[in-house]
Amino acid sequence: MKKLLLAVAMSSVAAGSVNAATIYEKDGLTYKLNGDFQVQLRQKIGDDEDLFVDYDDLELKNYISYDLGNDMKAFGRVDVDFKGHANGGTADKPLEEAYVGLQYGAVSGSVGKQNFASDEFGIEEAYEAPLDEDQFDAIATDGDDTIRFDANLGNVYLVLSHELEAENKAGIEGEYTDLFASTELAGLVLAAAYQTHTPLAQDSIDTYGVSASYDFGIATLAADYSSTDDSNTDLDTTLYNVAAAFDITSTTGAAVGMQNQDEDGAEDVTGWYANVTYKFPQHKNVSAFAEVADTDA
Repeated sequence: MKKLLLAVAMSSVAAGSVNAATIYEKDGLTYKLNGDFQVQLRQKIGDDEDLFVDYDDLELKNYISYDLGNDMKAFGRVDVDFKGHANGGTADKPLEEAYVGLQYGAVSGSVGKQNFASDEFGIEEAYEAPLDEDQFDAIATDGDDTIRFDANLGNVYLVLSHELEAENKAGIEGEYTDLFASTELAGLVLAAAYQTHTPLAQDSIDTYGVSASYDFGIATLAADYSSTDDSNTDLDTTLYNVAAAFDITSTTGAAVGMQNQDEDGAEDVTGWYANVTYKFPQHKNVSAFAEVADTDA
């Protein structure tokens, strides 16, 4: 008998600088702090899996910026996540992001340990996706030696990133170049992404994806498709997501979704999930959620 993934968690979430607390602001210097603390009671998909406590996020996010005048600013970010300590894993590597950059108007450039442009792609609404979130997630969506440019041009958002090969650094597996673009038109959001990855002494691995979502008012429906072409094995892997998210009440929302991942020469795998989230009305950054999921693997 298959066991379902069960997750019940209390989380205090303040994701993104819009929810950050301003700790200091004076003479053009701004320091903001936010975090993401999520603890789950969870049972993984599979036969005879045990119930356990999973520390999904224990992040503290530090952001600092300097107003340089003439619509220009310098900024930096350092994020640390202690879930590795709590889960007994990579306890010696709590650093999630560490980068500095310059912004002029709607365009910014940054360098350091950060997410690739392809990390912006995807529509899945799962807390713990049964399969890879998308094919970009299956390859890589962040690096240690990343140069990234963002342009937020009103209804159009563009991102370009490049991960340096940096052969002198341990653990590096080649270089990555990623592109992401999205636009919104009267509730319809369209997006596309592309990544080319060249492992050391190998041919390229190319991944592309397209997505669309539409807000109908009572619900948001979305779908994405991504595919990886590995020139080294001549095997293609595709993954698609469909998802729906809707509000039950002013404090409670729900989402359902399905995924399918198909690799040449292997049987495809289909997964599904459903979750419900309650945000406490007094402080909506505090929430509780429950989720069930399964696959036909």
